[in-house]
Amino acid sequence: MPQTIRSVISAQFTQGIAAARDVWRVLRHRGPSQIQFWFIALLIGIAAGFAALFFRKGITAFQAWVYGAEDVNFLHSFAQDMPWYWLMAIPTLGGLVVGLILHRFTPDARVRSVADVIEGAALGDGRVEMRAGLASACASFLTLSTGGSTGREGPVVHMAGVISTWVSNRIQADGITGRDLLGCAVAAAVSASFNAPIAGALFALEVVLRHFAVHAFAPIVIASVAGTVINRLEYGDVTEFDLITPGALQFYVELPAFLMLGLICGLVAVVLMRSIFFAEQIGNTLQDRLQLPRWLRPAASGLLLGMIAVWFPHIIGVGYETTVLALTGALVLHQTILFTVVKTAAVAITMGGRMGGGVFSPSLMVGALTGLAFGLIATAVLPDVSGTHTLYAFAGMGAVAAAVLGAPISTTLIVFELTGDWQIGLAVMVAVSISTALASRIVDRSFFLTQLERRNIHCAAGPQAYLLSMLRAGAVMRPMGDPRCASAEDCTVLIEQGLSIRASASLEAAMPVFDRAEIDYLPVLAEGGGGDNPPNLIGALYHIDSLKAYNRALAAAAAEEHS
Repeated sequence: MPQTIRSVISAQFTQGIAAARDVWRVLRHRGPSQIQFWFIALLIGIAAGFAALFFRKGITAFQAWVYGAEDVNFLHSFAQDMPWYWLMAIPTLGGLVVGLILHRFTPDARVRSVADVIEGAALGDGRVEMRAGLASACASFLTLSTGGSTGREGPVVHMAGVISTWVSNRIQADGITGRDLLGCAVAAAVSASFNAPIAGALFALEVVLRHFAVHAFAPIVIASVAGTVINRLEYGDVTEFDLITPGALQFYVELPAFLMLGLICGLVAVVLMRSIFFAEQIGNTLQDRLQLPRWLRPAASGLLLGMIAVWFPHIIGVGYETTVLALTGALVLHQTILFTVVKTAAVAITMGGRMGGGVFSPSLMVGALTGLAFGLIATAVLPDVSGTHTLYAFAGMGAVAAAVLGAPISTTLIVFELTGDWQIGLAVMVAVSISTALASRIVDRSFFLTQLERRNIHCAAGPQAYLLSMLRAGAVMRPMGDPRCASAEDCTVLIEQGLSIRASASLEAAMPVFDRAEIDYLPVLAEGGGGDNPPNLIGALYHIDSLKAYNRALAAAAAEEHS
């Protein structure tokens, strides 16, 4: 054997021995903790799965009792025969109770949902508000049971966040562990709610954690599978939408039509999102001008929903029956357009009126209606080169939902898992990619991230945009008496010029002052004071120290996302 070959083999053997030793070291020192963590992830997945299951079954039972429906999957067929005053009274009374719950148990009478879970993952070490979260779950339960035109995924995701927060607090989890446990809970809740294990896991990674780190993948998958098993023990291995009509795609000839559908769905998604924000703004303005008590706002929205439901009972609840009608092509063109407009208005009224619920199911319904309308036109114009119009309904459903959620990967997969039809992948992928690309340029990436941006929480641009808001001046400053800190006299000069910062203020507030005033440090004042008792000078915040702290935070965030 030549000397070169022997050297190569020897080097490879040495590297293999070293790798084996590293593996053994990891198994000895970190293996038990990893196994323990995965066991906790499994338990959280089971708990979140049961929470999602009970939430869904509770809505079904209460909704059936309120509306007298034998099968709530066909709720609007039952509701259209009800007296008009009951259709108006049910959501109004439901909204009144929702308003009282939120007024009593939340500081701002606002329902917590997916956006708050994203905020908790980014800014709260994987924690969410527990008291407000439980109140929001009750409010959303009543909203969906009494005619609110939203979906159940938003409250289910936040309920899962409450469960993981409780566990994280009990085990005193750090930020990375807390975020991983939050992802586990969300994945299990989505999987249990929709019988979609792949999409549940990817939703947690893509939407909530917003990274695909390897360390988070295994426990999230374990929890997602646990949630799916719980769903299937109750409902069996069935898809959310039981469809009979498959379609065939005329691949090359028909692809431009799906590109065009993606553009239209992106615009429809933007209209849906902005309608909700517009309704929220209108609600705030009317509430202020009329001096309306905040607990009456959901009741007023419920009354408006009831008035719409008298003529269009299709808006009640998640809209399962109408979505199925769209996916099976059982609607005509004018119905699809009319139902799309009415459903968009109903969703905006529900969420603008702070009644609770999520946007995923409504976006599926609006997308299916949009896709069917487009398909009816496309197949009529070019019947010889077009597939069935239901194909467009499938693609439209995924395209609008993906643009609203800002989650093209998990939404594409969840459409397949909801329908059980994996043969339309090319059409769905094309429409989803175009709609997401368009909508993300008009809003801040997604509905949830735009919600946060409207609250001045900058998560859309990534860690570099929000990490400064997490760092406090009091934690980074040099205290008085430190030999590296400026003297009290020099700090007093800056204070007299109006250049100072409170200890509780964030570096996000300090950095623009450094740039504008071109100074090296800012005096830091203690909390309190005022009037005849000016706040005490406790230190100085240096520009260089702020930059170093920001750099360390960025490095830690990058290490977590790539570990």
